[in-house]
Amino acid sequence: MNLFQKLFNLFPKTKANAYEGATTGRRLGRWGLSSAGPNTALSDSLSQLRSRSRDLTRNSPWVASGIRSLASNLIGCGITPRWILDNDTDLKIRIEESWTQWTNEADFDNNYDFYGLQLLVAQTLIQSGEALVRLVPQPYKNKQAIPFRIQLIEPDLLVDDFDKPLENGNRLQMGIELNPQGKKVAYHLYKSHPGESGVHPDTIRINAGEVLQVYRVDRPGQLRGVPWIASVLLKLRELDQYEDAELVRKKTAALFAGFITEAAPDYRINEPEYPELNLEPGMLKRLAPGEHLEFSSPSDVGGSYEVWIKQQLRAVAAGMGITYEQLTGDLRGVNYSSIRAGLIEFRHQMESYQHHIIIHQMCQPIAERWLHYAVLSGVLDIPDYLGNPRKYHRITWQPPGWDWVDPLKDVQAEILAMQHHLNARQDIIAKHGLR
Repeated sequence: MNLFQKLFNLFPKTKANAYEGATTGRRLGRWGLSSAGPNTALSDSLSQLRSRSRDLTRNSPWVASGIRSLASNLIGCGITPRWILDNDTDLKIRIEESWTQWTNEADFDNNYDFYGLQLLVAQTLIQSGEALVRLVPQPYKNKQAIPFRIQLIEPDLLVDDFDKPLENGNRLQMGIELNPQGKKVAYHLYKSHPGESGVHPDTIRINAGEVLQVYRVDRPGQLRGVPWIASVLLKLRELDQYEDAELVRKKTAALFAGFITEAAPDYRINEPEYPELNLEPGMLKRLAPGEHLEFSSPSDVGGSYEVWIKQQLRAVAAGMGITYEQLTGDLRGVNYSSIRAGLIEFRHQMESYQHHIIIHQMCQPIAERWLHYAVLSGVLDIPDYLGNPRKYHRITWQPPGWDWVDPLKDVQAEILAMQHHLNARQDIIAKHGLR
């Protein structure tokens, strides 16, 4: 056994990690070591993430543009229902006519119709991470009006307690009451927005069946939603600060600032104050003996500025889930193939959010509750509804259709697909938001 082997045997044996990404050496020693659960990780950060997301939405044109693009692509002019009622066309027509009439009066606050509320939910979901929709019964008036409205509530109204035992044996976590099995049974809300000036809100408990929580679940067991731009908040803030600094540098350079220097004077107790020299176009100014004028020359960022900004905005667009062109409106260098490839991937993502979040968490529960009140109030006469309500809850929700990138090529491709039985006529029609 040589000297090296003897020295090696003196040290304790360590188990080598098969994955480099799991090593804990000098470079990675403090990276990603938290094993916090989905709600613990959010408890101390959610309020600040929401505040920063809203600040960027108000003050960053990139964020404002990205959120508008995401929300408009998710909702468009509205995700509309079509009831599936076999062999009862007359009832289908009556239900859909009543629904159309109700959509104009659906908003508890009378700001939007139902489809405008969908857009507001999407904007709140993206900006704040979640939106609360309260299902509000109304006083019965007559058989012409359905006594049911929906009210949108900001997630800030959920109380702040992270983990608090309740007297009924349940637990309150981040404003949501859970029973011993972990099922949501109620929401604890402030009666007014805690961020309003001079407000000291009391709280109210609302059964979970009266509130819809619309949010993207990123981890199993996650109770609250995260703003969709959380992964790029820091990058956006620093990018904004960089652009501000560059703007100030340009303004300073445009001022053509100058400095007067002179020989060091003899030490005098009462040094005279020299008047400020303001330069004007065409001005000739005689300087005192020993003085000369030097102009400032701020360094220029050079030709790399646009390339660097574009790269940063690509990362921001990826973090927001949209294309660079949608974020910036910059279509230079885009051709049919590249824009189509980018939009296809983006549309797949939007369809996933439409069906799994907007429709499943909001639209379908609202339509079922609406139909319940329509029957109980006598607006719709469905004799066997109470005995078998699920029969009448079969609804196809139609998102807005996508515009063609190149109408001629896209229409020709769809005609060929239909002729060769690769796509059904009704599927093509529905894809474009038609009936």
